[in-house]
Amino acid sequence: MGSYDFNQNIDRKSTASVKWEMVKQVFGEEDVLPMWVADMDFLPPREVVEAIKNRVDHGIYGYTFVRQEAGEAVAGWQKKRHGWDIDPSWIVYSPGVVPTIALAIQAYTEPGDKVMLQSPVYTPFFDMAKVNGRTVVNSQLKLIGDTYEIDFEDFEQQLKDGVKLFLLCNPHNPGGRVWREEELIKIGDLCLQYGCLILADEIHSDLVFKPNKHIPIASIKEEYKKIVLTGIAPSKTFNIAGLQSSAVVIPDKELRRKFTEQQKMQGFFSLNVFGITAMEAAYLHGEPWLEELLVYLKENTGEAVSFIKAELPDIKPVVPEATYLLWLDCRQTGWSDEEIKERLLKKGKLGLNLGTGYGPGGEGFVRMNLACPREILREGLNRLKISFT
Repeated sequence: MGSYDFNQNIDRKSTASVKWEMVKQVFGEEDVLPMWVADMDFLPPREVVEAIKNRVDHGIYGYTFVRQEAGEAVAGWQKKRHGWDIDPSWIVYSPGVVPTIALAIQAYTEPGDKVMLQSPVYTPFFDMAKVNGRTVVNSQLKLIGDTYEIDFEDFEQQLKDGVKLFLLCNPHNPGGRVWREEELIKIGDLCLQYGCLILADEIHSDLVFKPNKHIPIASIKEEYKKIVLTGIAPSKTFNIAGLQSSAVVIPDKELRRKFTEQQKMQGFFSLNVFGITAMEAAYLHGEPWLEELLVYLKENTGEAVSFIKAELPDIKPVVPEATYLLWLDCRQTGWSDEEIKERLLKKGKLGLNLGTGYGPGGEGFVRMNLACPREILREGLNRLKISFT
């Protein structure tokens, strides 16, 4: 038994929780068990909560800057967890990785320029490119067995046609892949060759299951520092997304200047005081909590995969190497996406993400959030069974 109780079932209603209180708006049904949006139903590390309480107790919440200690905490975490030596001066702060994606698109491309992604992928990759008037280029991933692979022939062809910015999702959401060093080198070398910048969304990098290992692409070769910016955050790792604090690691001085200039144009100057406090505390003191969390999440994943294979043979789980998200291939059921949605909501009363939201290759899939107490997990799995039988 560990030091943290992840089985504790905490009522999150009346806290303005997107996951639990927007069920009616999102699914059109009130009595749906929400296992969709990527946040966890666990308390964050005690040290994070205490740090926030101490800051609240001070009582004055005036204009705040991000202290040097926070940058050192970010750098120290990257070194310890991922073996990446970063200079704190490379760090720029942002309310979140999605705002970072938008800022990068605005800072490094012009309307009409091509922005490449690899579907099925995190929905805001598409959204941020489209709302900023850029052309979305898709190099779709290939599902080989239950593992996603990169089609490097297509990837290079797209780059040849003039892509300005590539959005890399590592670890991959929703597929759960942790890209290997040789794959990242191919990506980096091709982007160098064709003059394409890389924004690496590495928000799930701390949620990797052994023996898999996350490798920041910017850490592999010195030359990559000229073309890579990396979005990281404590939000997914420590379940503090509502505090809206993230960091962008931009080693290249000119790229960093362009990014911060774009921030100034939007009137952004600093994170909020509680986001700063939580980020620093999480990276300094959160590791023991994270180690226990990873064990719990791996057990949840194992139980979910075993249940689905035993009870729902037509559903094929893509077993994740990282993240607490389970990507389920429902194509063998023969049902359309609309039928899958109808069954989940009307029969099972279960709220999952439909795969169509993740672009081409997502048809016939659903995404299930497993970061919840085991009692909720088992209820969700039973509802999944009811939905599809």
